[in-house]
Amino acid sequence: MSLVSRAAAAGLSALAAVAARDLLQREHTLLRNFPVIGHARYLLESIGPELRQYLVAGNNEERPFTRDQRRWVYASSKRENNYFAFGTDNDLEFTAGYPVIKHRTFGASVPATDVHAGHGVALPCAKVMGAARGRAGAFRPPSVVNISAMSFGSLSGQAVEALNRGAALAGCLHNTGEGGLSTHHRHGGDLVFQIGTAYFGCRDSDGRFDLQRLKALVASAPVRALEIKLSQGAKPGLGGVLPAAKVSAEIAETRGVPEGVDCISPSRHAEFNDPDSLLDWVELLAAETGLPVGIKSAVGDLGFWEELTDLMVATGRGVDFVTIDGGEGGTGAAPLIFTDTVSLPFQVGFARVYSVFARKGLHESVVFVGAGKLGLPDNATVAFALGCDMVNVGREAMLAIGCIQAQKCHTDTCPTGVATQNAWLSRGLDPALKSVRAANYIATLRRDLLKVAEACGVPHPGLIDTDAVEILTGRTASRPLAEVYGYEHGWGLPAAADRDAVAALMCEREPEGSSAPPSPEARAEGRDPDDGTVTDR
Repeated sequence: MSLVSRAAAAGLSALAAVAARDLLQREHTLLRNFPVIGHARYLLESIGPELRQYLVAGNNEERPFTRDQRRWVYASSKRENNYFAFGTDNDLEFTAGYPVIKHRTFGASVPATDVHAGHGVALPCAKVMGAARGRAGAFRPPSVVNISAMSFGSLSGQAVEALNRGAALAGCLHNTGEGGLSTHHRHGGDLVFQIGTAYFGCRDSDGRFDLQRLKALVASAPVRALEIKLSQGAKPGLGGVLPAAKVSAEIAETRGVPEGVDCISPSRHAEFNDPDSLLDWVELLAAETGLPVGIKSAVGDLGFWEELTDLMVATGRGVDFVTIDGGEGGTGAAPLIFTDTVSLPFQVGFARVYSVFARKGLHESVVFVGAGKLGLPDNATVAFALGCDMVNVGREAMLAIGCIQAQKCHTDTCPTGVATQNAWLSRGLDPALKSVRAANYIATLRRDLLKVAEACGVPHPGLIDTDAVEILTGRTASRPLAEVYGYEHGWGLPAAADRDAVAALMCEREPEGSSAPPSPEARAEGRDPDDGTVTDR
């Protein structure tokens, strides 16, 4: 028998064996009824996400990030052409809830003419974090765009290192996430240390919070602020489990837990049980470390926020910053009901919380941070108009360092080595190279925010107000952003002193207006013919 004949016989025998197994098994009806060929259905199902992502889906169909959005992040991270041609392909006319940013003809600042203008701008926060309550470590965050909380354990060590190095290059803050402060967080980037329900990195052997360990930890690293995580947008009110197989010696040391044992995060904190005891703990942490202390939360029941702000007004205790995470935010793993249904989306949730603070006169003394798909210029602009002082970027930063939205974070098989502890997969991620891409992305986002601010007639995105945004309600109608969310006049902006301070930091050029002689009316009003400004008469 020839080689070809033997190969054909072997193939037919294998098919016959598969057919016999399919006919005899009872687990899958499809295979029992359609032996052999029924396997094609399972094959197509397994590669369905890839087929849709690369061949089928349109530019704006995919979620959580569309192809256009991912392309913008990828191009920005590589300093490639991130422009789009031929006009928008979004359905503006028939998309209810679509935000439109209203540009102004004239503004207070003169934009630079350099084609690369904005890339080197740090865009500092308009408020000084911790100043309102006299924290010893109060500081002005140097960037309004910062890297959101993503734990070592959820992300690979290489991914965390790339993000921290990128934060150092971009001059922004890097939130550690609740998984503790690892060696991968110590590559030059300033940190916000997040304290979750399990107190990873600052706990004793019984899992209880240990203040001395916290103080030693923050003294050993460039920690600029502490963030108490109450809940997360994609899984609010839900604890977590890191399976024993993923609890390596390195993760165990970082978190302060036993190696090779399931690592449990409770659903709620043990150090406090109501807003009053929460504020006691906030003041303890601030007094012992000198750092600004804030809270991170998704938004559900507003009763907590009402009670919290009432206590802040009555007692003088308070948080220095509030991070609001939208229900559209990301996570490594969560039940579908939580990712899809629990907690309000960012705009709705943030506007309600901000309104609670504003009605009680607290909005100007708290730094507001937004999270939940705010790493895109349009979403971030609306967030600033609603009152955000800074935005945190999570999944967008992951995209910048190589994530392809494979949505396999929960399987430990992330093909790009970003969200996995698999040593073979994570080895493919070069932290030195990817850190540059993370920094490029952050710098480009800041540049676009600066350009949008200039279009709105202000020198800083934190000065964009609700008058600059309208929400389309149909083809022929729209509503002002303030009306949609019930904002009163002046809400969404920092205090006047903060506005003046950040405008002084940003405005370097004065209006010129000297290429044409002024009109007789301008002369009558006292306009200086040399610089276009009004002079005293």
